[in-house]
Amino acid sequence: MNRNMIKQAQQLQARLMKAQEDLENETVEASAGGGAVKVVATGKQTVQSIVIAPAAVDPDDVELLQDMVLAAVNEALAKSQALAAERLGALTGGLKIPGM
Repeated sequence: MNRNMIKQAQQLQARLMKAQEDLENETVEASAGGGAVKVVATGKQTVQSIVIAPAAVDPDDVELLQDMVLAAVNEALAKSQALAAERLGALTGGLKIPGM
């Protein structure tokens, strides 16, 4: 491997690390039940907050609330994964890099 290739690899690694750091600060939001449940997640697939509207809390229908929370969390994580794939894919040109 020549010096130029090593330098390019190091630059790519630095850009990937910066992109991963940036993803920790970026958020996506998803909701369910017409906004009754809102979930915010980071670009690193960490749920940051869950907000449940008081009107969504029906002691006689806890299953519906559970379903709404589950749907909103799954949508937020899917959006987070898409954001990460977009940001990191732009740097790697679509290459699959282990751990990314």
